[in-house]
Formats: sequence, structure tokens, C-alpha cells
Amino acid sequence: MLEFVGFLSSSDKKILEMLYQAGFSVQENSSACLLGKKFFGFLVKSEKKIIICTKNAMEMGGHFFPRSYGDFDPTMIYIRKALRHEAVHAAQLCNQDQLLKMVEKDKMKLHPYKKEALKGSTRISGNQEKEYEAYWMEDRPKLVKLAIKKYCF
Repeated sequence: MLEFVGFLSSSDKKILEMLYQAGFSVQENSSACLLGKKFFGFLVKSEKKIIICTKNAMEMGGHFFPRSYGDFDPTMIYIRKALRHEAVHAAQLCNQDQLLKMVEKDKMKLHPYKKEALKGSTRISGNQEKEYEAYWMEDRPKLVKLAIKKYCF
């Protein structure tokens, strides 16, 4: 069993289930995670594979097993957002590798700390608009599920 699943909410487990149903596979702690400790997830488009960097999230979050800190546990937050973020990229891939445009761009505002993360992600993916959309949507699991349903099924 994948270790990160223990950090997911029921809503996030539904996202994971939907990804499997849409033909995506999920892997944990692959060599891509060695790119940097601040990276918690990746999508390998050519293989329809999502990678969750559980070890990085645990190290940055400060612990090594799910705890009951509610919604304030850093490791849990990192893992949940990573899954949702990569699920947005999966939906983008299902949408012929295009933006989802679930919300008008001018209504999508990012917190300053996400703007920093956006820079690193854009260096890897090469597509700032898709990364921006994924960072904005990762805090909205209902919208992520809707996007997967709309574009992958």
C-alpha cells in the first residue's frame, strides 16, 4: 500500500480513486523526487503516472506518520495538495493537454508563497499557465473532482 494514502481525507481518496478509474497510475518516492526536497509531486504525462514524494513531504512537514493535528498538520497538507495539484495536471492532460478554464483567470489569485512555488514548478514543466491553474485549484478538492469528471470520463 502506498504510504501517502494514510494522510488523505475521504475527499482526497475519492480523487485518487477517480484518477485510477481514468487510467492513471500512482507511484511514491521515485527518482524524480530527488530533484529537491520542496517537490511533493509530479505527473509523467507519457506514462499517465502521478508521483507523490511522501518522503519529501514528511521531511518538510516534520514527522513520519499520520497524526491527528486536524487540518493543520504540515505533512498532511503537503501530501493532499500535491495529489490535488497533480490531479489537475491529469485533468489538463485528459483535456488534450490544455488549460481547464474552470474559473476565469482574473478570479484566480495565488498566495505569495504559492507564487514562489510556481517559479520552481514552471522551471520543470515549462508551462506557467498550467502550473498557475493547478496551484489555484489544489485548495479546492470539489473543483478538482469536477474537473476530472468533466475531462477524463
